[in-house]
Amino acid sequence: MATANDKQRSILASLDWLTIVIYIALLGLGWMSVCGATYDFGQAGNFFDLDTRSGMQIMWIGTSFVLAALLLSIDERFYDVFAYVLYAGFMLLLLATPFLAHDIKGSMSWIKIGKFSLQPAEFAKFATALCVAKYMGRNDYSIAKWWKFLLTCFLIMLPMGLIIMQKETGSALVYMAFFLMLYREGMPGSVLFAGVSAVVYFVVGVRFSEDPLWHLHIISLGQFLVLLLTMLFTIGLMRVYTDRWAPILRVAGYGLGLTLAALLFSKFVIPFDITWVQLALCLGMIAYLFMLAVKHHSSRYTLIAIFAIGSLMLHYSADFALNHVLQPHQQTRIRVLLGTEDDPRGVGYNVIQAKIAIGSGGLRGKGFLNGTQTKLKYVPEQETDFIFCTVGEEEGFLGCAVVLLLFLALILRLIQLAERQPYASGRIYGYCVMSIFLFHVFINVGMVLGLTPVIGIPLPFFSYGGSSLWGFTLLLFIFLRMDAARNHFVHS
Repeated sequence: MATANDKQRSILASLDWLTIVIYIALLGLGWMSVCGATYDFGQAGNFFDLDTRSGMQIMWIGTSFVLAALLLSIDERFYDVFAYVLYAGFMLLLLATPFLAHDIKGSMSWIKIGKFSLQPAEFAKFATALCVAKYMGRNDYSIAKWWKFLLTCFLIMLPMGLIIMQKETGSALVYMAFFLMLYREGMPGSVLFAGVSAVVYFVVGVRFSEDPLWHLHIISLGQFLVLLLTMLFTIGLMRVYTDRWAPILRVAGYGLGLTLAALLFSKFVIPFDITWVQLALCLGMIAYLFMLAVKHHSSRYTLIAIFAIGSLMLHYSADFALNHVLQPHQQTRIRVLLGTEDDPRGVGYNVIQAKIAIGSGGLRGKGFLNGTQTKLKYVPEQETDFIFCTVGEEEGFLGCAVVLLLFLALILRLIQLAERQPYASGRIYGYCVMSIFLFHVFINVGMVLGLTPVIGIPLPFFSYGGSSLWGFTLLLFIFLRMDAARNHFVHS
């Protein structure tokens, strides 16, 4: 009979050491980046002094190793048994956080404990992933059953709402990454397409809202394009999800043909706002889809009609959401990103300085501790949200490539580990972890390069701070513990 020591030795032998090596490499490079971001010219190079941020980061890294060892020593069944309890506990903590937290730069998400501050939102991610994995891993679960799918979405959206109450929009948006896991687990591609379409509508509508169509200043290019895309996307869904060509040709012929006729009439005969014609055509298309649903007893036509209705609602509410729901600094960040507003001394300052720092690094960089932009503190938040600019300035393009390749290796490895899990909940949790890491890396690097909005989320294992480092360590090593137990599960 196997003893507890035998099982522990078996777990250690089954650990994915490649992932652990990548984890350690990222931690080491991250610490060097924190040193570079916080070092001042002429400063004594005592990077281990706890009065410095580099010294504190060493402490956070050391405690992360202890945390990792503790997570690996806990029986994997613990995470399944207490998944709902952990989720409920962290939801209560998120609810209480605004009442316990101190205002830090407008955010009410940090709870002060002695000399340290912790951000519960960083720890709620692993609890949410465990809860969702346990619920979706049940034998009777099917994502095709709409009430089960809606409950899954609720489990994901609840922490988002609670974190938004803390005025921490960036951390809340991270939970959108869970929808990549849902797609892997069978969520219809149409749902993912609807989400992508919503982003396209918003970007196109806002970016070109003030631009005229040709010389016709009475027609908004943004509104024209969004209404045209609504028709095109709806026709595309009809082509993919229905097998009758006659309705598709009818919608395409009338919708696009009358739009073209109205456009030519407005340009060459009498100028008028053709978006009213487009809106009427969209409404007619929706009515026609509902008629087809009744005639052919097909729910697919109904769902396509709902997509078109949602497209119109999103388009006409986007301006209100941008100007009345988002905070002023968030509005400015989006407008600066889309190029509709310049704010080089305000919101746009961070991104401009980050680009200068990265560009100045060239191919090989200026060398460790030799970056001028970061040493002279031109880049705000350069040791936290914008730490990637330190990598670019000191290590150059080659250093950035190494870091991104390490993250790519980690993400691909997590996919491999998730796919080899012998049970659904382990696979689902693995994809949750992978999706969160992918979202953080993509958005953080993108915002430093000016490709995505500045939403203030950390770069895993690089950004200074204990909350994010512990949060990512929790996510990763719980999964590694699950993966290490896979052989025991198969043979038991």
